[in-house]
Amino acid sequence: MITIENATKTIEAVTPMTDAKPEAPKPAAKQVVKKASAAPKTVRKSPVKAPAKPVAKSPSKPAVKGIAKAPVKVAAKALPKTQIKPAKPAKEKKPKLVRDSFTIPKVEYLVLEDLKHRAGKLSTQIKKSELLRAGIMALAAMPDASFVSALKLVPTIKTGRPAKS
Repeated sequence: MITIENATKTIEAVTPMTDAKPEAPKPAAKQVVKKASAAPKTVRKSPVKAPAKPVAKSPSKPAVKGIAKAPVKVAAKALPKTQIKPAKPAKEKKPKLVRDSFTIPKVEYLVLEDLKHRAGKLSTQIKKSELLRAGIMALAAMPDASFVSALKLVPTIKTGRPAKS
């Protein structure tokens, strides 16, 4: 026959009594239940990390980083003899422009301004650079004797930037 004392000793032998509390089961992740209301409540969830996936290198990439792929050439379709491509008009290349600076006496600079106003009165708007280019064309069209006489009319000046006064 088992007495209460013997039963208690048997139970203590099977499950030792300690001060530690038995572990409570971990609560499951909260589920958000959507309600049909005007202002939905937000519930913060702890971030769940996805297991890391092994990264596989694609076989199409070159193994060495310094080597570039050769460009792939695509074969053009041959046109039937009945179809002939129309010839494209040749594009005119823009002339290469050169920037330059020069020194000019103030009196001659004012002549440039007068020539600009004169062209404006004749209903032809012109810029200073266009006016200078027209003068170059006129000099180029002159016969040699006239060209030399025009050059002798131009006085020589000291080149460079004028002194500040």
